Amino acid sequence: MSNNIVLKRGLDIPICGEAARKVVKTVRPDIISIKPTDFKGFAARLLVREGDRVMTGSPVMADKNCPDILVTSPVSGVVEAIVRGEKRKLLEVRVKADESQECVDFGRQDAAGMDAAAVKSLLMKSGLWMGLVQRPYGVIADLKSTPKAIFISAFNTAPLAADNVFTLGDRIPALQAGVDALSRLAPIHLCIPASDSPFAAIKGATIHTVTGPHPAGNVGVQISHIDPIRKDETVWTLSLLTLSFIGNLLLTGKLDLTRKVAVTGPVAVNPAYVELLPGTPVKELAAFYDNSAADVRFVGGDVLSGKNLGENGSLGFFDDQVTLLHEGTERELLGWAKPFRFGKFSASRSYFSWLCPKKKYAMDTNTNGGPRAFVVSDVYGKVLPMNLFPVYLIKACLAGDIEKMEKFGIYEVLPEDFALCEYVDPSKNDIQQILSDGIDLMIKEMA
Repeated sequence: MSNNIVLKRGLDIPICGEAARKVVKTVRPDIISIKPTDFKGFAARLLVREGDRVMTGSPVMADKNCPDILVTSPVSGVVEAIVRGEKRKLLEVRVKADESQECVDFGRQDAAGMDAAAVKSLLMKSGLWMGLVQRPYGVIADLKSTPKAIFISAFNTAPLAADNVFTLGDRIPALQAGVDALSRLAPIHLCIPASDSPFAAIKGATIHTVTGPHPAGNVGVQISHIDPIRKDETVWTLSLLTLSFIGNLLLTGKLDLTRKVAVTGPVAVNPAYVELLPGTPVKELAAFYDNSAADVRFVGGDVLSGKNLGENGSLGFFDDQVTLLHEGTERELLGWAKPFRFGKFSASRSYFSWLCPKKKYAMDTNTNGGPRAFVVSDVYGKVLPMNLFPVYLIKACLAGDIEKMEKFGIYEVLPEDFALCEYVDPSKNDIQQILSDGIDLMIKEMA
């Protein structure tokens, strides 16, 4: 196991619209949406009705399979609406926020005096257990399992990602408290981008320095180089943001999910940071775009692995970035036959834009072509710094061959780890969805 990992494979996508390191506004919306769909493997059971009053930290939903695992409200107010989809599937609970906020008091805790049971109990009651993600499969951490380790990535290399030093650099005491508590559950590995990172001062965790192009900041890539996941093994992961929430809960006894969100992308007007809560409607960010909303794609997260929120959507529990892109519906005649295209980026150097290595591009959602026959090549391996065979894994997922999926590394990856493979894929296949379908099949068959 190395504490200094240098990755050569990968790709940094030069897209314009990086957020300036400043908070330009604080958003306190009237309506907050709580979405069970943010959590993979969560079977929601509703605990409230329309008209019920809730406090910040009050339970709103519970897991049908494990009633102790709760989703709590990020604000105090009145349940205004319960939104359901097909077959009455619960999509979201909308809470109308009060002018003056009331919080459930969970009590201040000293991590030094807590055991594993006490830590688990606090995280479940507060709803922060939902921030613990278990690998394989990327589902909510299983209360009954004991992970071999907990992995935290202190940086994000995705395009235009929020700068954790700017957003969380002032929360070191909370981060330390979070590490102290989680270390009761399993050994912790914390990955930082450089030895001079302010997060290097955190104690109680094994510190690893990871450098290289994207996806160096992906926790899945870091796990594969530190302690790969084998069959019948589990690890837990959480974001640095979730770690800060846990630490703040311990220090104050109050649940506070406020975060600095980077509003980025080529369409963003004066991209910067906004302080807000999860569940905030996208429309609250209208000041950051001057186009017709019909021409803008609102992505919760980065351009590679984020979710299309839609004009009427809201931010998810894990989102600390919103990317605004132009909907690329235009078609270019004989674009493939124009090598002198200094305004287009090509990962394979098909255009002469590679002569301008520092240039940033106003990319849009256009895929410049449709799906084609699956081409077996080495393009995936050039951008995926993991010791597996990505082409064969994707083909095994397409075939639904569980034995081969296991053989080629399904336990080690999540769709976000293959986002760059999808970006460079000459066949323009939806690689992340194929992998997600393969993971769902594994969950169904191996349960």
